[in-house]
Amino acid sequence: MTILNQLNFARIYTLGKINQSNEATWDVKPNGFNNTIRWNIGHIFATMESLTKRAIPSYEIVHSEWASLFVPGTNPDSWEAEPPTMEELISALEKQPERIKVVLENNLQNPLSEPMAIGKMYQMDTVEAIVQFMVWHEGIHAGIIHALNRATQE
Repeated sequence: MTILNQLNFARIYTLGKINQSNEATWDVKPNGFNNTIRWNIGHIFATMESLTKRAIPSYEIVHSEWASLFVPGTNPDSWEAEPPTMEELISALEKQPERIKVVLENNLQNPLSEPMAIGKMYQMDTVEAIVQFMVWHEGIHAGIIHALNRATQE
């Protein structure tokens, strides 16, 4: 399976977990969790946008206005703007992989203009490495969405 197919696979899995959620619980933050279902969904979207921009500097970020809500370190408790609706987030997630694939598909082996490091352990220096990280990152947050679904069941 190519890395771009893995990107699609991860998104299909994520959308499945979202479809299992109850919109009434999207903004519930159970004890032991740092964020909500809505935040994790927006974070997946915003992170893929920003990482694509990092990999392909000419890429124009879609919904750049969402970044202040969903970048690392943000939290729904400190939101000052109204977050996107369930419909807006799901629609954005559904459209994103195909749009991103078009931008990335002929550039996977390209070196990054500036390597990206995650701590001291992992350094990414190609577009493909960024895409691998995107897939891993989405899987982590899809798992959190699954856990939040279970923690917020009535």
